[in-house]
Amino acid sequence: MKFVIISHVEHVNKQDLFFAYAPYVREMNIWFKYIDEVIIVAPLKNIKPTEIDIPYQHNKIDFRRVPDFNLTNFKNVLYSVFKLPIIFWRIFCAMKSADHIHLRCPGNMGLIGCLVQILFPKKEKTAKYAGNWDPESKQPYTYKIQKWILSNTFLTCNMKVLVYGDWNNQSKNIKPFFTATYSELEKESIQKTNFDTTIEFIFVGSLVSGKNPIYVVKLVEKLVEKGYKINLSLYGEGPERIYLENYIQTNNLESIVILYGNQNQETLKKAYQKSHFVILASKSEGWPKAIAEGMFLGCVPIASEVSCVPYMLDYGNRGLLLAMNLEKDVNNISLLLKDEKAFSEKSHLAAQWSQNYTTNVFEAEIEKLLSK
Repeated sequence: MKFVIISHVEHVNKQDLFFAYAPYVREMNIWFKYIDEVIIVAPLKNIKPTEIDIPYQHNKIDFRRVPDFNLTNFKNVLYSVFKLPIIFWRIFCAMKSADHIHLRCPGNMGLIGCLVQILFPKKEKTAKYAGNWDPESKQPYTYKIQKWILSNTFLTCNMKVLVYGDWNNQSKNIKPFFTATYSELEKESIQKTNFDTTIEFIFVGSLVSGKNPIYVVKLVEKLVEKGYKINLSLYGEGPERIYLENYIQTNNLESIVILYGNQNQETLKKAYQKSHFVILASKSEGWPKAIAEGMFLGCVPIASEVSCVPYMLDYGNRGLLLAMNLEKDVNNISLLLKDEKAFSEKSHLAAQWSQNYTTNVFEAEIEKLLSK
């Protein structure tokens, strides 16, 4: 099978290997186990791989570089006018030569892929919509266009659209799905330390306004003011780092809040294992991997009520849903910190649920999709 991927993910070439964002590549490497030839249509950057980049594992990859673009302002729109014909043509040629078309959405490349795939109604297709599929959520207009095209079974034929969450009134090609990080062999029963010494909170994600890391810092700050001994570890990089560093320094939080930057999977796993809570205050999510990973290793999740997060947390039975009101959220977390039995129950339920979603289960589902 010749398999084409249309992706907005930025890639790096080093020693004839193609590197990209590790969670995405790990997932695609599972798909690749059932693929003979791979065509990747995506941006390629002339930089070095970072700590969170890993290479694809396949011996027959045809990488077709396209220019990166965005439509965020008039200047970028103007530049995109000259780039789009090249991108459309390269996507069209790649799809024409492929047996199976795979789109990564939402994103600029995903939008073009959604349009071009209409020209190939007889080809087998899949799309992974990694964003928020909630029909009621506020999203960029380009995301709504992608969702509309993917859901339209007249325009989009022979495609399974993999989405996070099980939503009402969906077209027949929409398939609730999930993602996974750890295998069956990595399942473990973790007994978290009690709260007598230090309570460990962990945030994993890009340091961007959409992930709202400053809200997490302020939450922990307020809890410390109430007398709790808490450490907050933040893993990730992004433009909000400078703002966070200034806030931490200004408010004398250096001994409480630590920024670790980007780290590899093994380092993150050890951090989850020693943490009591995994926290995320995002404005939008698909299936937040940090929450699922933390739950897998016994962390009690604290997360904003977006996308399928309420389902993941069983509407509060195996975690805490943030109200995004500092006073309310501090009070709710405080109640749990005063009840270690309730914490242990939620920790057990969180691990029990997340450990259903292993890479072994994920691979079995991918194999089914590709064998049809």
